[in-house]
Amino acid sequence: MSKFFVCPLLVGALLLTSSALASAALPEALPEAFAQSTLELSVPVESSGHLVLFSPVREVNNEIRSESMARLRVSGAGRLYQIARDANRRDAREHYREVLRERGAQILFECTGVRCGRSNVWANQIFNQADLYGRDATQDYLVAGVVERDGSRWLTSVYTVTRGSLREYVWVEHLKVAPGAVIPGLGTVNNRVLGPVIVPWKGGVTYQFEWQSADRRKINELARVEGAKVVLVGYSALDANESLKDSMDRARNATESLAEVLTKTGVPKQQQEVLIVGPLVSVTDPTRQGDRVEVMVITR
Repeated sequence: MSKFFVCPLLVGALLLTSSALASAALPEALPEAFAQSTLELSVPVESSGHLVLFSPVREVNNEIRSESMARLRVSGAGRLYQIARDANRRDAREHYREVLRERGAQILFECTGVRCGRSNVWANQIFNQADLYGRDATQDYLVAGVVERDGSRWLTSVYTVTRGSLREYVWVEHLKVAPGAVIPGLGTVNNRVLGPVIVPWKGGVTYQFEWQSADRRKINELARVEGAKVVLVGYSALDANESLKDSMDRARNATESLAEVLTKTGVPKQQQEVLIVGPLVSVTDPTRQGDRVEVMVITR
């Protein structure tokens, strides 16, 4: 009989890694850091009126102005990371977008460059981190929210910037919002509409859907809630030489094709509802453009 030796240190490392991966999916866990970055600062955030912006910032007579902002009772943490010289802000931003996607978070607002406002205001008056003061043209910001099954709501803000020294930084805030507070675009703790999950599509006779396995798992998981309804809203871009009817037909065919895919993966047809919008509704969110199906789950 052959024998083998299992290193206790290896077992311990595997167990620790498994534990870390499991905790990364928990809503209370800060998003996993971008691998090519170094943690510079970690601060607790406990506030009865923490400022969160959902639109570009302006400064008027030394006062912060924004068309959509909220002062919220929150608890959580903020972390400052410096990006390695052989990486860049774009990679860091995409990393955090993917983490938020896997958590089922909805991006409530995002901006890039001078459209965000002045970097000086973001750095010194919103985040209180002088290291974030950089070039207005080389900054970006997003804020995303998620409502968990227990009704708890979480906001994650990600701000990246390039300083004059060409050093690049990321600021991440991960916050639990107190019950009852109004979050623009996310709703209250009684929010019954979960999503949307954005599923871009291509094709004509057959269709190719661009979505992550995490999205599919999320939809199937939410669909198991008693009384849940899965709504598929079909959008299409109106091509230059295309009639409205043809564009609507394209959206319908693609959406019904995705509905069949969901049926095969465990979401019964009677639990689904298909709505066709085509090109008739214009959405300003840059992540919600073009030929796509937006999948939402409405709970009872």
